[in-house]
Amino acid sequence: MAQAPAIAVAGLGRDYGRVRAVDAVDLDVQPGEFFGFLGPNGAGKTTTIRMLCTLLQPSRGEARVAGGDVVENALDVRRKIGVVFQETTLDLDLTAEENLRFCTRLYGLSRRDSKARIDEALQLFGLEERRHARVRSFSGGMRRALDLARGILHRPSILFLDEPTLGLDPGQRRRIWAFLQKLTREHGTTLFLTTHYLEEADPCDRVAIVDHGRIVALGEPAELKRRLGHDRVDVRTDRAEEFVPRLRELTGLEPQRAQHGLSIFVDDASAILPSLLPLTADGAEVGVTRPTLEDVFVDLTGREVSL
Repeated sequence: MAQAPAIAVAGLGRDYGRVRAVDAVDLDVQPGEFFGFLGPNGAGKTTTIRMLCTLLQPSRGEARVAGGDVVENALDVRRKIGVVFQETTLDLDLTAEENLRFCTRLYGLSRRDSKARIDEALQLFGLEERRHARVRSFSGGMRRALDLARGILHRPSILFLDEPTLGLDPGQRRRIWAFLQKLTREHGTTLFLTTHYLEEADPCDRVAIVDHGRIVALGEPAELKRRLGHDRVDVRTDRAEEFVPRLRELTGLEPQRAQHGLSIFVDDASAILPSLLPLTADGAEVGVTRPTLEDVFVDLTGREVSL
C-alpha cells in the first residue's frame, strides 16, 4: 500500500483584503522528502508555510499535514511538526541547554527523555561545548543551529523551515545545509523549506518555484534546469542593447538579459562557441556555465529573483 503524503495541498489560498497573497497552491510532499519552496520575497512563501503550520487559516482550499487537516485538526498537527521561523525565538538570557530544556517541558517529555534528546541535539549541531553559554554570546550561525536543534527535540515527522539561512554568511549557510541533509538521511525527517536563495536548493529532492502566489514550476532541480539546456553561454558586456541583435543573428536564439550582460541556453556550448568569436573581438567576454534554478525562474517569469 502506498504511503500517504506527509503534506497534501489542494487549491490552497489566502487573501488579505483585496490582495491575493497565495492564489491556488496544489502539491504533495512525500514522507522523508527534502522539499524546497522557492521564490523571491513577497511571492507567498511565508504565508503558505504559516497556513501549513496552522498559524494562519486559509481563505480557500485545504491542506493535510502529518495526516491531519490544518483547520479541523490543528492541535494534532502541531504536535507532529517542528517549525523554525525566519527570526529566532530563542531566549537570549538563557543558556543553550536551558532553551532546549524549556522546549522539552512544553512537549511534556520526561526528565530522562529530555536529557537524552538535548544531548543528541547539541551533538548533532556541534553545540556541545557551548551548552552552558548564554545564547546572547552566540554568533548568528550558532543561534540558527540552536533554533534547528530545538525544532527537532520532539522528533517531529515534518520540519518546516522558513528562510533558515537568512542573514548568515556563506560558511554558516553551508553548515546549516549539511545539518538539514543529515536530518533526512539519518532520521527520515520530512523537510519543507522556503528560501529566496535559489542556488541553495540543489540538494532538495524536489522544488516548487513560486511567483505572485502561484507555483510556476515543480520538479527535481536537475530536471527543471534541463528544460533550459545543458549549458548556459554568458556574454559579459556593458553594451547589452548593442549585442542583442548580433547574438540573435549569430546563433538564431533569443538572448536573455542578465546582470552580467546576456545569456543563451544550448544543449552543447562547444558547437556554438566558434560562432561567437566576433563578439570577443568587440570587447565582450564569453563563458560557459551550467543553468541554475535562478535561470529557470527568470525564464518562467521574465524577471530576476531579487526584483
